[in-house]
Amino acid sequence: MPRRPLLLSLGLLLAVGGSVVGATAMGSVEVSWTLAARVLWAQLGGPPVDAPVAARIVWQLRLPRAVLALLVGGGLSVVGVAMQALVRNPLAEPYVLGISSGASAGASLFYLGFLPPLVARHVSMPLAAVGGGWATLLVVYAVAQRGARLSIPRLLLAGVALSALMGAVTSFITFASPEPDKLRAVLFWLLGSLSGTQWTMLTVPAVVTLSGGVVLWALARPLDAFLLGEEAALHLGVPVETLKHVLLALAALITGTLVAVSGAIGFVGLIVPHAVRAVVGVPHRRVLPLSFLGGALFLLWADVAARSLLPGQELPVGILTALCGVPFFLMLLRRGTYHFGIS
Repeated sequence: MPRRPLLLSLGLLLAVGGSVVGATAMGSVEVSWTLAARVLWAQLGGPPVDAPVAARIVWQLRLPRAVLALLVGGGLSVVGVAMQALVRNPLAEPYVLGISSGASAGASLFYLGFLPPLVARHVSMPLAAVGGGWATLLVVYAVAQRGARLSIPRLLLAGVALSALMGAVTSFITFASPEPDKLRAVLFWLLGSLSGTQWTMLTVPAVVTLSGGVVLWALARPLDAFLLGEEAALHLGVPVETLKHVLLALAALITGTLVAVSGAIGFVGLIVPHAVRAVVGVPHRRVLPLSFLGGALFLLWADVAARSLLPGQELPVGILTALCGVPFFLMLLRRGTYHFGIS
């Protein structure tokens, strides 16, 4: 690996480690960074810490939330990289196929009591969200399929259309709901939240995100070829149609799983890949792992800000990712040296 990406990787790894300590120390109840580090070290086999309250806060309440932030931020970032390569569009992101809108509609239907009782008794809100996201994707896929070929323009247009439709369904459901307390909870979830995370909630997101990221990294060279166009990729020996289906399946699996546990957190999968490309260039063998680390770090600190800015209450983390991410993204686009794709 060239020196710059290697140094950036090491720097991001160190930053992630230090940020996890900071994220477990900061909050409504302050814990010193030193004590938080000692608690974490004790859980990994170090000497025990005689501070049971701090240990519970750090290990049981804050660390699971920090780990989920790392998984969601990293997962959305690598899916953003894959989608931008698939559709060869710098505006592509994990939600471009309508998965988040479908998941939001499914979660709203469940939480506000609009699902039939027979169905509602056998599903949870995360399962309803995953079902809504996958149902939307299947419609998008059916529209975009032309014989044996998957049309990328149709895929994008169908995704935009279904996103608008599912957004309208969600808006209608929330408008028609007679329960304001539940409505507030759903709106909070729709804007993204990592609150209430427990260790038991992390297994599925961890397995899906990390295994999916490894598969995408193994497909780095075909993704590089994709940026040259489908015909050029075919001439380079890339099975284009097969790769399209694999990328769509991975994107749907990772995004649906993450939206189910965290809600729809925007901009992470859009801005982080561009920021990484601006530093290390286009090759996906570098961009994918660095985007995972960058997205994990970005969302971790956005979540810390979301639960620390207002005393006694918490902001949806999606608000913070937009407030922080959009100005940075606009400044990045103003740079004359940055280009999307191979040039």
